Amino acid sequence: MTIKLGYTKQIFFILLAGMTMILSCSKKDFLDKKPSSDLVVPTTLEDFQTLLDNNDVMSQTPELGELSADNFYLDYGFWQGLSAEERNAYVWAKDIYEGEGNIDDWNIPYQQVFYANVVLDGLPGVAIDSSNRQQWNALEGAAYFIRAYAFYNIAQVFAPVYNSATATTDLGIPLRLSSDINPVSTRLPLKATYDQILSDLQQASSLLPWAIPFANLNRPSKPAALAMLARVYLSMGGYGQAGVYADSCLQAYSQLLDFNTLTGDTGLNRSFPYPNAEILYDTHILSNSGVLLGLFYPSCVVDSDLYRSYAADDLRRSLFYRMNATGRPILKGSYSYNDGFAPFSGLATDEMYLVRAECSARAGNTDIAMGDLNALLKKRWITADFTPDSAMNSAQALSLILTERRKELAFRGLRWTDLRRLNKENADILLIRVLNGISYDLPAASENYVLPIPPDVITLSGIAQNPRQ
Repeated sequence: MTIKLGYTKQIFFILLAGMTMILSCSKKDFLDKKPSSDLVVPTTLEDFQTLLDNNDVMSQTPELGELSADNFYLDYGFWQGLSAEERNAYVWAKDIYEGEGNIDDWNIPYQQVFYANVVLDGLPGVAIDSSNRQQWNALEGAAYFIRAYAFYNIAQVFAPVYNSATATTDLGIPLRLSSDINPVSTRLPLKATYDQILSDLQQASSLLPWAIPFANLNRPSKPAALAMLARVYLSMGGYGQAGVYADSCLQAYSQLLDFNTLTGDTGLNRSFPYPNAEILYDTHILSNSGVLLGLFYPSCVVDSDLYRSYAADDLRRSLFYRMNATGRPILKGSYSYNDGFAPFSGLATDEMYLVRAECSARAGNTDIAMGDLNALLKKRWITADFTPDSAMNSAQALSLILTERRKELAFRGLRWTDLRRLNKENADILLIRVLNGISYDLPAASENYVLPIPPDVITLSGIAQNPRQ
C-alpha cells in the first residue's frame, strides 16, 4: 500500500506534516524512508503499534485554551517575550496569530488524526486469526480512541461550545476520516463533530481491553474510553450520559492516591510518582509552551483567588504549588511523565469522581453526590483534620462540587471547557487581565471563547474562519 503525494491547495497541509513525522519518528524501517512520491506505509501489527506509540506526537494536547483561561497571570516582561499566539491568546486579542502559521494547537492533533487513520485504513490488510485477534482489536480500538481524543481537543479550541439548539447550524471542525490526503477539507455542523467523536469512542470502548497498561499509559484502555465519553458528554451538557459513563469507568477502576502518603520532596517540580494509580490515559499540554512551562518560574503566577481557595490543611496546596522568591504561588506538581514541567492533560480517576458527583447533584441526588466528593477530599486533606462536607440540597452540593473541580483539576487543560459550558448555562463568569496598567476582559458571552483557525489553514483549505471580536 502506498500513498501518492500531490502538493495542491486541496491537500490539508497538516496531513503532509503527519506523513513527514511518520518518516522520522522510529527505528522501524517504514518510518525511516525518505519523502518521495510513493511513501511506504505500515503493514504489520507491530508497525501500527509503533506508529501509535510515537509519544512525541501522541502525548500532546493544545495549549491555547489553557492560556486563555483564568488559572494564572503573567508579569508584563515575561508576557512580552512570548510568541505571538501566546501573547494574544492571553489577552483574548482579535488577531491571535499576526499572520503566523504552523500552529501546533491545530497541527499536532491533526497529526494524531492522520496516524489513527493510517492504522484504521491499514488494519483490514492484516488477516485476523486466533493468535492476533486480541492485538488487532486493541489497535483498532486505540486508533478510534486517539482520533476521537484529537477531534475533541481541537473542538474545545476551534469550535463553539455545544448547544443542542444550534448544533446543526454552528460550524464544527474538519473531520478527516481517511488517510487519503487529497479530499478537500470542509467544516460540517458542530453536531456532526460530536456525533463522530462519540461514535469513535463507542467503537473504542467495544474493542479496547479492560486492563489499564500502567507500563504504557500512552495506550488507551476500556476504562479510559469510558472516562473520555464522560468528559465529552459533560462538555456537551449531557449530564445524564456523563454520569453513566463516569460511573461505568469507576465501576471498572476507582483507585485514588492518598496525598497523605506523598512527601512532595521528590524535586522542586515533581510531587507525584509516575506512573501513579489515578492515571487512566497519559497526555500533557504542549511541551514547547512558553507559558505553561514558564508557570514553574517566578514571572508566571497562580491566580490569587485560586490559590487562596485551598485551606491550610488541604494537601493540594503544597503538592500542586510552591512559593517563588517574592512570596507568590507558582506551579510545582503534575501527574505528567515529564518531571512535572508539561502539565498533565490526560484522564484520571479524580476527574471521574468529580464528574459523577456533579451529575448526581444535577439529578437531585444530593447524598450520592456528596459521597463521591468526600471520597475524593478524604484523600486530599490531612487525615486528622478532615471533616466531610455536607449540603442541604442539590444546588448547594453542585456549588461545592464545582468549587472542588476548579481546585482539583487546575492546570489540566479542562478549565477553558468548563468556562465555556458553565457560561452557556448563565454562570456569567467574567475574566479580567491587567498588563502594564491596561485592563483586558473576556465577557461570558464573548465570541472570543472560540479561537480563530490559523491563517495558513484558511489559505490552503478555504474553510470558513471563526468570528472574533
